[in-house]
Amino acid sequence: MKTAPILGIAVAAIVAIGAAVYLVDVDQTEEAALPEISVEGGNMPEFETETGDIEVGETEVTVPTLEIEPPEEDTDIAQNQ
Repeated sequence: MKTAPILGIAVAAIVAIGAAVYLVDVDQTEEAALPEISVEGGNMPEFETETGDIEVGETEVTVPTLEIEPPEEDTDIAQNQ
């Protein structure tokens, strides 16, 4: 992989970000104000719900076990070395 094109793109991105930060000047020209709101009366809605029943029980499950035995070392090969 050639690093020159990647390095060039990274440098160009850094220059673009730096230019954007230093070339843009933002000044606030007017203070913000929230609107005045008046709330009177009102009514919350009412709901009727019907839910199903959930029963939680236990079930016994047999899980298989694994027995792993490493291969036995061949003593003839070890003696020939």
